[in-house]
Amino acid sequence: MDRPYVVGMDIGGTNSVFGIVDARGNILSVDSVKTQAYKEFGEYVAAVAEKLMPMIEAVGGTQKIKGMGIGAPNGNYHSGNIEHSANLPWKGIVPLAEEFKKAIGVPVTVTNDANAAAIGEMTYGAARGMKNFIEITLGTGVGSGIVVNGQLVYGHDGFAGELGHVIVRRHNGRQCGCGRCGCLETYCSATGVARTVKEIIDCTDEPSLLRELEGPITSKDVYDAAVRGDKVALEVFQFTGTVLGEALADFIAFSAPEAIVLFGGLTKAGDYIMKPTYEAMEANVLSIWKGKTKLLVSELKDSDAAVLGASALAWE
Repeated sequence: MDRPYVVGMDIGGTNSVFGIVDARGNILSVDSVKTQAYKEFGEYVAAVAEKLMPMIEAVGGTQKIKGMGIGAPNGNYHSGNIEHSANLPWKGIVPLAEEFKKAIGVPVTVTNDANAAAIGEMTYGAARGMKNFIEITLGTGVGSGIVVNGQLVYGHDGFAGELGHVIVRRHNGRQCGCGRCGCLETYCSATGVARTVKEIIDCTDEPSLLRELEGPITSKDVYDAAVRGDKVALEVFQFTGTVLGEALADFIAFSAPEAIVLFGGLTKAGDYIMKPTYEAMEANVLSIWKGKTKLLVSELKDSDAAVLGASALAWE
């Protein structure tokens, strides 16, 4: 292989992580910069290039690099731009691919972070060999990447696959950051789980270990309480899994996936979240798909997933 390596980069609201990856999905080196430290996009590109170029030289220079893949909030596959991201310091339309191609000297492909996770899953993870699956990322928000016939679905404008913003509660739904009410993200993200805990604690007198916690409640806090038999924690997982499973049943009707792969911190709760999710999915799916769609947990390591997912873009 003349060009046996690629660069993968994930741009997050806090950190931007980048690394050199080989064809087997081994990350040979990795580094990062603080995203918010650079108010000017040109300074940000220069800071990344300053750390990345020595890593590239260590594997033989740019002639050994097939390309660079970047996952970014509001990253548009068609244009190579970041378009109007709310969580990054650069506003409007940012020429991401163009500027990194100039700075690094290799072809650059861009997509959003959830799409990058789906491509990574198909290349290195639980969806290897699959041509029809949906990746659902359960993080601070809920993202998704939809793969049909081996191709990621981008839509005409590059932004297809916002399943986190499908409305799952039409009446009296929770307010979402997108401006609408009742989105899946408001129930099944890390912040959604915390909102469910607060609602149950405020509306009941049920004793709970979660009442004693200070600061933001995480899905790990809920899991730790559930393991100890805490009724509120168990109710939170049952409710969250039911909402998620009902939504997945609707998603199956859209693309008839072989599997739905869940990624993110919430999946670490194991059967506490997976069991009610699968039960609700099967109870609500159209009969022609009952028992046909696998519900899987991502095989990508949290620490590696962002870089691997983005790097998988570059092999294309």
